[in-house]
Amino acid sequence: MNELKLNNKRTILVGLAFLSICAFWQMYDNLVPLILGRTFHMDESLTGVIMAADNILALFLLPLFGGLSDRCRETRLGRRTPFILAGTGAAVVLMNLLPILDNSYAAQAAPFKLVSFVIVLGLLLIAMGTYRSPAVALMPDVTVKPLRSKGNAIINLMGAVGGVLYLAAASLLYSDARVGHLAHVDYRLLFAIVSAIMVLSVLILFLTVREPALAAQTARYEAAHPEEDLSEDVAGAASLPPPVRRSLTFLLLSISLWYIAYNAVTTWFTTYVQELMGRALGGASTCLMVATAGAIVSYIPIGEISSRIGRKRTILGGVVLLSLCFAAGYVLTTLCDEINGVMYLVFALVGLAWAAINVNSPPMVV
Repeated sequence: MNELKLNNKRTILVGLAFLSICAFWQMYDNLVPLILGRTFHMDESLTGVIMAADNILALFLLPLFGGLSDRCRETRLGRRTPFILAGTGAAVVLMNLLPILDNSYAAQAAPFKLVSFVIVLGLLLIAMGTYRSPAVALMPDVTVKPLRSKGNAIINLMGAVGGVLYLAAASLLYSDARVGHLAHVDYRLLFAIVSAIMVLSVLILFLTVREPALAAQTARYEAAHPEEDLSEDVAGAASLPPPVRRSLTFLLLSISLWYIAYNAVTTWFTTYVQELMGRALGGASTCLMVATAGAIVSYIPIGEISSRIGRKRTILGGVVLLSLCFAAGYVLTTLCDEINGVMYLVFALVGLAWAAINVNSPPMVV
């Protein structure tokens, strides 16, 4: 039998859906806390509740729409593509209402504008929740099982690229020199740029990836080679021994904790830097972009390191390094008035540490 090879070009095209999602969430986490605090004058507690709403909704929306797309088999576009197209379209319309409402409230405050902003924000979160699971499921649908780990690495890289695209735009367009002196910052251009990234990504996906044909091709291959399914199907059908179940429980708990920690920093970093250091969005975005770039260049080396010393040791090293970097970030942002080269180095190491954790945890769960 010929050696299987991943179709890298096709996997990159499939990953455009995840790229668009990650570009949106990077923008959402960076901008919405700033808008809620600066324009609507909400305190950190209320802002935190609103920022947690997407995670709460995800608990219900991701399984719901993932299941719906699993059962959607008769459309001409396939099971996943209709959800990706509809969800992206709704999200793009709704997200561009946010800076309009933000600017309107800043010009003349009124309670109904605040209520409208929160309602649009809620609808936007629902729209994003409708297609994240279908977008993530598309790669396994069109990739045979032995190649899905390699495919997942490419999908993660595409997501990181989406975050970098947003952060680069924010760093260039919203630097201290450009907006540091403004009482109110107009974010319409940044929302429009992310909208364009989302629309272009999904449009290319729609025009180049024929989901029904590729999914049928994958199903035919797996039916003809059942021996390559054993590692997943047999393991999935068996009940876990108690020690393995206990290890899995602690591993999932660990994953929850380090995502809580990492997301807390990335969500609040732009607000934190503005309040503590008086820096505009661009400086904080550059730090986060350096972290994302550090993760991107670390993915392949981390894979090699993990194969030599093991996933658990690599993850533990990443956790220790991430903790030290966050502690160093606290010291630097407290003592320094400017974002400097040492901070960029620390955030590059944050990306390395996060890659060490994030690359190895899904394979350990599997």
